[in-house]
Amino acid sequence: MKKAIILLSGGMDSCVSASCAKEDGFGLSFLHINYGQKTEKKELQSFNAIADFFNVTDRLIIDMQYFSQIGGSSLTDSNIDVVKGNIENNKIPISYVPFRNANILSAATSWAEIINAKTIYIGAVEEDSSGYPDCRRSFYDAFEKVISEGTRPDTSIQIISPLIHMSKKEIILKGIELKSPLELTWSCYKNENSPCLECDSCLLRERGFNQANKIDPILI
Repeated sequence: MKKAIILLSGGMDSCVSASCAKEDGFGLSFLHINYGQKTEKKELQSFNAIADFFNVTDRLIIDMQYFSQIGGSSLTDSNIDVVKGNIENNKIPISYVPFRNANILSAATSWAEIINAKTIYIGAVEEDSSGYPDCRRSFYDAFEKVISEGTRPDTSIQIISPLIHMSKKEIILKGIELKSPLELTWSCYKNENSPCLECDSCLLRERGFNQANKIDPILI
């Protein structure tokens, strides 16, 4: 079976992306990054629960704690609070972790070369990505060229972003259609016990479920 690496944060978008990869006929290998985020323990718990759901044994967990040392993001810097969200904001928010996805994709590419995976799935979303510059399809197109330039001549790796042009409503409906375990996912930037319902990620998730006319299973 052809093999794909799924970048699985434990969030809803990456979970639905895993379902898309399964539907596309790939064997699944899950990669999770601990990068010093404030909800690191909860996200790792969600990652393992989702991996169990999909019966994925090929899992790799990598520490990128240097993002906490770099700082500059409310997700990783203890000196910066996670502020109340504003999903109408068009500017890059303080939750942006500088060039995070490039670091994650680099690790995924290294692993892909070792396990002979030709595809990397990432749950990036342009419309609801809070303005993160490394969540645009143009970024992934450029990174594919970097992979081509920086790997073995016979290496060919494609980055698939199945949700890139979807809204949160559409992602939720897609997840329900594919029977994704949305109840196992975690989106909150701030809390690990119950969602704060105030950060950008919580607000986007809440709006998506409201627009889809569905109840968020983590709130039941």
